[in-house]
Amino acid sequence: MSTLDTEAADPAAEPGEDRAGDPRRARRRDSAAGRAPDRGPDRRAGRIPLGRRFRRDRTLLLMTLPALLLVAVFHYIPILGNVVAFQDYDPYVSTNGVSAMLESPWVGLAQFERVFSDPGFWHAVENTLVLFLLQLLLFFPVPIALALLVNSVLRPRIRALVQAVLYLPHFFSWVLVVTVFQQILGGAGIIAQTLREHGHEGFDLMTDPEIFKFLVTAEGIWKDAGWGVIVFLAALAAVNQDLYEAAAMDGAGRWRRMWHVTLPALRPVIALLLVLRVGDALTVGFEQLLLQRDAVGPGAAEVLDTFVWWTGLRSQDFGYAAAAGLIKGVIGLVLVLSANKAAHLMGEQGVYRK
Repeated sequence: MSTLDTEAADPAAEPGEDRAGDPRRARRRDSAAGRAPDRGPDRRAGRIPLGRRFRRDRTLLLMTLPALLLVAVFHYIPILGNVVAFQDYDPYVSTNGVSAMLESPWVGLAQFERVFSDPGFWHAVENTLVLFLLQLLLFFPVPIALALLVNSVLRPRIRALVQAVLYLPHFFSWVLVVTVFQQILGGAGIIAQTLREHGHEGFDLMTDPEIFKFLVTAEGIWKDAGWGVIVFLAALAAVNQDLYEAAAMDGAGRWRRMWHVTLPALRPVIALLLVLRVGDALTVGFEQLLLQRDAVGPGAAEVLDTFVWWTGLRSQDFGYAAAAGLIKGVIGLVLVLSANKAAHLMGEQGVYRK
């Protein structure tokens, strides 16, 4: 019996399966029958073997290798130093820090008991949460509103100019940002001097503890709102313009198009940035607050990062500082997981999928 007769006599044969065991003959038979050739179980399921993916992406992997090394050296390896939170760490018992960790006495949870019983720690937590809520309510919506305004500008040159002006302060250091605000709102600033020249009493907002939290939020908006505008403009660029045309054909005005087309397109990005912002809630700007701490006093400017710096590192109580920092990290992790769960409940992906 010929091969064609054998194939015709076996109508139950699966695509890509040959009774003689020849895969090339099976592919020819599938091609003659108009069926797509079978590439095996991995190809059928859309999966590529790991070795083949490594060979395919070896150039990209080599490009990311320096960044991975930097993250490992400056982020993951230092995690091992958290062991000093359970020790009475003394860096001078040995010639290097690693040997000192091995020779320092263990104290268990004594450092954490010191942290939780310290009123200064809870005051720093209170200031940190207040600053976070202010920045979440006042700072987080600003990039969204600015992105919507910039996106409504029709002329590309004007849009590019506005975008560059908004993004420029992001490259300024906090020293420069605080200096600019000092020259404008300080006791010897432009506004105070102008008021004195016209017979009015001047003011110094940079040393007022009552409005310091709003001042810090304003500095953050001026410096980093432009970066958020870039992110949201990139999300708006991916919106299908046919949706706007369809909404306009249905009689939707500019505000309705923004409410029903633009904002739903931005919702995944908003959810992702909100999760990241909540995870970073306990880090409200170490350098920014440290630069202004002496001007307003620790009562207004003391947050968790500055608390760890002044009470731990400045006094070389490294175990105490490590315990406070570890508590902050654990709380931040819980906040990230909770915010990501909330994003899943709202139907968004968040930082990672379910």
